[in-house]
Amino acid sequence: MSRPEFIEDATIIGGLIGVQFIYAGNSILNKYLMSEGLPQSPYIISLNFITFLILSPLAFFFERKAWPKRLSPKLSVQLVLISFSGVTLFQSLMLKGINLTSASMATAMPNLAPGLVFLIAWAFRLEKVNLRCTYSRVKIVGTFLCVVGAITMTIMQSTKRKTVAKDIFPHDALSPPTEHFYIFDWDHIIGCLYLIAAVIVLSSNVILQAITLRDMPTPISLCALTSLIGVMLTLMVEFIQDQEIGKEWQVWCLKQLMCYALLAGTVSGFCVSFNGYAMRKRGPVLVSMFNPIGTVITVVISRFLGHSIAIGSALQVCL
Repeated sequence: MSRPEFIEDATIIGGLIGVQFIYAGNSILNKYLMSEGLPQSPYIISLNFITFLILSPLAFFFERKAWPKRLSPKLSVQLVLISFSGVTLFQSLMLKGINLTSASMATAMPNLAPGLVFLIAWAFRLEKVNLRCTYSRVKIVGTFLCVVGAITMTIMQSTKRKTVAKDIFPHDALSPPTEHFYIFDWDHIIGCLYLIAAVIVLSSNVILQAITLRDMPTPISLCALTSLIGVMLTLMVEFIQDQEIGKEWQVWCLKQLMCYALLAGTVSGFCVSFNGYAMRKRGPVLVSMFNPIGTVITVVISRFLGHSIAIGSALQVCL
């Protein structure tokens, strides 16, 4: 391996690890904001519009020579699909899931993504699979373990212990006897379903980005453009649902909303652009393989912030 190739590989790997650190902090922040009653649609619209404002000058200065000469119908459809799935749909599902579960769960569920991306990439012939090859068989086994781990985490994290006193007990007893049983936390299960749906959308979006980057090899421009289109689509969805725009904007102070959106928009723009660069260089499967690092980081940060982490939860994350 030559020195330039080594530097490129080290940059990609180091950058992908850094992206997971940022995603972990962003998940914890989003959980806090959702618990404080942050309205989802204004937040999504604001952060993606800020992402567009930040990235569009960078895209113009660094990538304008590589822009496609014309916007073909195929490329237009791809951009709309990436915007709707990656901005409007994915972010809405993810925020709903974080609100009903936890930050650690929100970063654990995307561990399904490498397996789903691998299967979708295999279906679209973006990933070569040879069942006689040990490497291919390991990836298939890894996909199976990802699915089993997500299902196990969903079931075990969605049960809670309930203690009730028995109706009949001896009068001379100091305290009434109790019995314990486990019940399902249905809000938590619904939150997990939101997160699973978000991961499926994310996996499909990653593959679609990899395909689009062949015709438009400009990851910063792709992120900026899809952010702007995503803002428009989210506004349309909000209008269809509520028959008006701006109904939720008065819930939070506009200054607070803009501050959080500026932070999240900057973070999102950097991470998505770098992922696009790494995807163009090394493919979608490698990018998605770094998702488990974000889970570990989130658990560690949550523990430092005073959140309790059960041993069972840690074992599920490892699985």
